[in-house]
Amino acid sequence: MHVAHTLEDLRPHFGGVLIPTMGALHTGHIELIEIAARHAHDELNGAPVVVYVFVNPTQFDEKDDFDRYPRTLETDVAIAAEAGAQCVFAPPVELVYPQNESIPVGTIPDCAVNKGLEDAFRPGHFEGVCQVVRRFFKLTQCAAAVFGEKDWQQLQTVRAMSEGEGLGVTIVPGPTVREKDGLALSSRNVHLTKDERERALSISRGLRAAQQEFTVADAERAIRESVTSAGIDVNYATVRDAATLEPLPPHTTASELQAPARALTAGRLGLVRLLDNMPWPSEP
Repeated sequence: MHVAHTLEDLRPHFGGVLIPTMGALHTGHIELIEIAARHAHDELNGAPVVVYVFVNPTQFDEKDDFDRYPRTLETDVAIAAEAGAQCVFAPPVELVYPQNESIPVGTIPDCAVNKGLEDAFRPGHFEGVCQVVRRFFKLTQCAAAVFGEKDWQQLQTVRAMSEGEGLGVTIVPGPTVREKDGLALSSRNVHLTKDERERALSISRGLRAAQQEFTVADAERAIRESVTSAGIDVNYATVRDAATLEPLPPHTTASELQAPARALTAGRLGLVRLLDNMPWPSEP
């Protein structure tokens, strides 16, 4: 297993499949690495699989959240190797954001602007995402990159940016990985108390209930009722066009959809902000 901290160290692994992470790897990341390995084998003639580990300061709107984020590089390297990666790239901040170089943010895709979702509740988040993603695409010269579906708006933003700017990087989605009881895996789940961990299940329950509802309005109501009943401070509970994240008319039925839709919700529970999403209606 190769661990690179400089571009010279990384050079033998240019042109591969990238899994961007902030470390603290868990089962969800393992699934993404395995997806990357399959894509590298099937589409890129066995290109290298590179796990990028970088806690990006520009993606945090709260300094305490940045400071609390777990740093577990030694464990991450072992997990990445076991899952099938050939390299972990863990650059220092000064390589990603050199003091003497201006790193462009670029144009933020429409799906990340004025949507009332993560863009509203994490000011500056997608500016940071677009800036660092564009940067590590350039640094690693990757041919493809795998992003998880749990951060749905982020996935759509990166896909739109890559396509819109002609970056030449294929964006490969990775399905949300869940605990047996339905909770979406997240590195931040370690900060939930036992009681909060149980209450957090209301999010996936609400999304599953929404999948069975007939209209957009009823689906949104099902999510909100489930989440608020657990005492979670809800940021949003909504059904949107899956790609553009534009709102849908409240009385739209599943049979009237012109394009795939997604049910999304987020809220705060104790020290942790939780987000999740599922297709609407449920997939066959």
